[in-house]
Amino acid sequence: MATDVLEALARANVAGSLVLLLVMTVRGPARRIFGPQAAYLLWAAPVGAALLSLAPWPFGAPWPGAEQITLRPLVERAADVRLLAALWLAGAAAGLALAWRAQAAFEREARDGRAGPAVSGVLTPRVIMPDADPYSDDERRLIRAHEREHISRGDPKANALAAALQVVFWFNPLVHLGVRLMRIDQELACDAAVLRRFPKARRLYAEALLKTELARAPLPFGCRWGSVHPLEMRVAALKGQGRHELAGLWAAIVFTLAASTLTWSAKPAVPDPPEFAPPADVQPSMSVLLLDAAPQAEG
Repeated sequence: MATDVLEALARANVAGSLVLLLVMTVRGPARRIFGPQAAYLLWAAPVGAALLSLAPWPFGAPWPGAEQITLRPLVERAADVRLLAALWLAGAAAGLALAWRAQAAFEREARDGRAGPAVSGVLTPRVIMPDADPYSDDERRLIRAHEREHISRGDPKANALAAALQVVFWFNPLVHLGVRLMRIDQELACDAAVLRRFPKARRLYAEALLKTELARAPLPFGCRWGSVHPLEMRVAALKGQGRHELAGLWAAIVFTLAASTLTWSAKPAVPDPPEFAPPADVQPSMSVLLLDAAPQAEG
């Protein structure tokens, strides 16, 4: 059982990491050409690759040697599989505890009126504004529009999934770096969406950003207005948006499908069922012993 879990974890880690590196490479050009929304959508590709790598490829061997790609021998040759499993569980438990602690700290500040602007929650996300802030009424309307945009786009759920992946793959620094970059692209995409609704409010929006005090840490189950993202990047992005947003949407979809399918095809195929029944000598048989229970006649 432990070997199966570790082999699946290793396969998902390798598949997701390869696509993650590719996304890190193309996200910048994608944002400049197609806009921030396309760059944000690219982050679905590593998740899809990791998940599909766990499912068997049902269409036969896609290319020679694909069926030989397996990490199971490496896992089986490990010094102590149970020790590795225990180490992974300990790291995952520690990561979950840290995420829960960060969320709980934010909720305490929110009850005291010292948290926000932010969106908190996954199933029922809510907009949180501090009791005292430096924003004008017009700036507060833009900030609320930004946070509501996060909710309508499902960003709190995406961030919760990202936090879960950080817990599962706590040992992979690429995952933690990827989540940080994903949140940057998420904020840039949300900024662009708000400014499409309020195209004349770019200067006011930038002023609200510059008034924001950077938060010390990201919110695991939510979105912060003032987060660890570089504000100069967000302010600079307000000057212009990509002109090919529809093309960028399709490019991101094609990229995700292609990357996920490629890693999926590296999984050994599902074996075909036998065409004929096994020989009779190997089929299970049952012997029946008949007993004559009739009473014998007396002499």
